[in-house]
Amino acid sequence: MPGYAYAILVAGWLTWVAPFLLNLRGLARPKSLDRRARWGILLVAVAYSILLQGKFWERQPSTMRVVTSTAFFLLAAVLSWTATTALGHQWRIDAGLNPDHELVMTGPYRWVRHPIYTSMLGVLLASGLMVSSWWLLLISFLVFMAGTEIRVRIEDLARLPFWGKIQGIQEEGAGLHSIHEVARKRLCGVGK
Repeated sequence: MPGYAYAILVAGWLTWVAPFLLNLRGLARPKSLDRRARWGILLVAVAYSILLQGKFWERQPSTMRVVTSTAFFLLAAVLSWTATTALGHQWRIDAGLNPDHELVMTGPYRWVRHPIYTSMLGVLLASGLMVSSWWLLLISFLVFMAGTEIRVRIEDLARLPFWGKIQGIQEEGAGLHSIHEVARKRLCGVGK
C-alpha cells in the first residue's frame, strides 16, 4: 500500500477519534448503566478487525477508492466533532443516562438520530475502501450493523421513559421511532 494511503488512514482515524478522547476527562457518573450494550461494542470492534484480515499492505487502492475513502473520513470527522459538542457532558462510551439527562436535538441530532454511530460507519467504510477487498468490507459491514443495532436498541429503550415524559409524546406514538419523530417535530420544529 502506498505511503499516502497510510497517511490518509492515520489522519482520518486521528481526526475522527480526537473529540472522543477530549471528552473522556469530563465524564460524570451515570444514573443508570446497561452493560449489555458492551456486546454491541465488541461486535463493532470485530467488524473493524475484519477489515485487516487480508494482505492490506499489498493493496494498491484505485484513485476512486482513495477519493471516496477520504470523503467518508471527512464526513465521519465532521459528525464526530459536532455530535460530541452537541452532547457535551452527556457523551459516554457505555449505554447510560446522566442524572441530569436531556434529550439532545441540536447539531447533527437535529437531522440524524445517532450521528456518532453514523460517523463510526463512515470510518468503517473509509478504512475498508482503503485496505480491504469488497467481500471483507461486506462481512465487516454486516457485523458492524449487528453490533450497532444492539447498542441502538439498548440506548433507545433506556431513553423511552424520558421521551415519553416530554409533553405527552408517548400518547402520540407507540414505538421508539415514532416517539423520536414526534419529539423532533415538537422540540426542533422539523417537519412542520
